[in-house]
Amino acid sequence: MVDPLPFGDVSMRLAACLFWMIAAVCPAHGADVPKIVNTIPEIDKLFADFQIDSHAPGLIYGIVANGRLVHVKGFGVQDLERRRPVTPDSLFRIASMTKAFTALSILKLRDEGKLSLDDLAETHVPEMRGWTYPTSDSPRIRIRDLLTHSAGFVDDNPWGDRQTPMPEVQFTQMLAAGVPFSTAPGSRYEYSNFGYALLGRIIAHVSGMPYRRYVERSLLTPLGMASSGYAVSEWPIERRALGYRWEEGRWTQEPTIADGAFGAMGGLQTSANDYARWVAFLLSAWPARDGADSGPVSRSAVRMLAEGSNFLTVSPRNGKSGATACKQAAAYGFAMRIAQDCDLGLILAHGGGYPGYGSHVMLMPDYDVGIFVFTNRTYHGGAGPAWDAAVALKQAGALVARTVPVSALLAEGYAAAGRMYDAGDVGVARDRLAMNFLMDSDANNWTRKFAALKAEVGACRTDAPVTATGNLSGSFIWRCEKGRIAGTVLLAPTATAQLQELRIAIKLP
Repeated sequence: MVDPLPFGDVSMRLAACLFWMIAAVCPAHGADVPKIVNTIPEIDKLFADFQIDSHAPGLIYGIVANGRLVHVKGFGVQDLERRRPVTPDSLFRIASMTKAFTALSILKLRDEGKLSLDDLAETHVPEMRGWTYPTSDSPRIRIRDLLTHSAGFVDDNPWGDRQTPMPEVQFTQMLAAGVPFSTAPGSRYEYSNFGYALLGRIIAHVSGMPYRRYVERSLLTPLGMASSGYAVSEWPIERRALGYRWEEGRWTQEPTIADGAFGAMGGLQTSANDYARWVAFLLSAWPARDGADSGPVSRSAVRMLAEGSNFLTVSPRNGKSGATACKQAAAYGFAMRIAQDCDLGLILAHGGGYPGYGSHVMLMPDYDVGIFVFTNRTYHGGAGPAWDAAVALKQAGALVARTVPVSALLAEGYAAAGRMYDAGDVGVARDRLAMNFLMDSDANNWTRKFAALKAEVGACRTDAPVTATGNLSGSFIWRCEKGRIAGTVLLAPTATAQLQELRIAIKLP
């Protein structure tokens, strides 16, 4: 358990990793933590302004980098009556950010061979077998369709949150009666809380225990998230951030929603200290690598959260820069919205909206950085300042992409390219050339190309390091007597990974 940070402290520096299972396998760090700390005053202001402007009684946000919570900051109060300040141990409902816990539970059961993502959902929820589908050629719903919100159910955000306390018996009756479809399964994306409630039912059926107990036993306890859970009344009210609605110029306290059949879609309560452990665990799955894999779910399963569905969108970035930044290509993965951002790279993000609460999380696995925010105001999650904070970190140079290691095969192929240039003849490395290399450009053409380059730039330092872009590809810059040469190497998918392509050209200033 992480010791709580005194309210108002600027930063929190934990041990090298948040818990023992990550400590053994932390990959090379990607973020520049001192530069993150230098950017904290600017980011604190983003969230402070948002808390005031949005009329949120309380807010807390955290930045996780290189496996640890490097900063956490609370604003406002968790309880308007008693005026208790928000702290890193204040408990917030995180609404639909719960879905990632549900998705990883499914993937854990998949890893254990207890289900397949292509299983028909009705295999594990027999009440679905008599359903009437919208067309005669509609496919049956798979578990995969439920994970990606493509099961054909209608978008149900206004309705779904209020179903959390539904008793299991009532849910069974609802399933047996059948539900109307919005579209044929597998034909389009529509956000469905109902679909994630079905995943909770599948987890309970396959694991032999209630959904809540499975998540607590399989994810929360191993990660040391001792303050997190679904039955919020089990924690003293002094720990809880009470939820409020801002309406007609005043706050109204929302009733506490009990745990029930729809808990799998949005019922989790957690603290900033606990949730930072979750974020660090998710980020630790990148990059794919050798070594111990001792987390509660395999690294490969965690990375599956980023597998987007086929239903792509083009959308603006959240935050103030959204109007001017290039648009994102985005899709819904497994309980995460997956986007490629022209400045920030790969982003996994999800918001949470609930009566009394709003939240947002964004993961930047290329940099090993995550940002999250919780508020205790209805449907007000803080996506804007979270993304603005990420942009501020990028502009400050705090987001440093992990270095891809140079494989032995890449080093051999790159060395062959250097030998060929130095000799002005591809023949010196003929054994390293793939069968297509001289078919695409013959030896005489390469001799002329090398001679032309040398006439302009002279001899080059071909022992400069190569920058890996993958195990079998890389880029390089050679410094020469009268300039520079830039190039790339690409190896072939053969046992010895010979050189299939070499591109070199004079690099302009």
